[in-house]
Amino acid sequence: MTLLILGVLLWVAAHFFKRALPAPRAAMGNAGRGAVTVAVALSIVLMVIGYRAADGAFFWGRHPATTGINNLMMIAALYFVSPGPRKGALFYSLRHPMLTGFALWAAAHLLVNGDVPSFVLFGGLLVWSLAEMVVINRAEPNWTPPPKGSIAKDGMFLGAALVLLVVIGAIHAWLGYNPFG
Repeated sequence: MTLLILGVLLWVAAHFFKRALPAPRAAMGNAGRGAVTVAVALSIVLMVIGYRAADGAFFWGRHPATTGINNLMMIAALYFVSPGPRKGALFYSLRHPMLTGFALWAAAHLLVNGDVPSFVLFGGLLVWSLAEMVVINRAEPNWTPPPKGSIAKDGMFLGAALVLLVVIGAIHAWLGYNPFG
């Protein structure tokens, strides 16, 4: 569990570094990007290894209804992390589509994984994504949405999200976690 917690904390620290310590981050210049990239990559490795090794109390598991809701949430999450919201007509005025998608991803995984390691991983990342939106909004209150795109772009990126769901689901099934029930 220690590696999992360290991974989540490193993820949060790497992402908040620019906002929490702007002067040291700016002084690092382009080297700061590399440092943040390495920290994020290391955090992912720690989270994966830590999650797979972690053990904890189990409160709920997958149910056919929650599996279906999870998959619908994942389609939305994949759409929101795509360029669709910025280029389409439906959600172009949403300020944080990628963080919204990330939050949906984390919430969807909490819905079907009711154990303590999942609370730490997905719950921690859900709290981070919501806090990141608040921090960005406070740091940069003035924001102008991109120009409205076309509904065809929304459809194209929604189709891509469906394809990605199938690919990611196949990878999950290959790893022994069939997300489709």
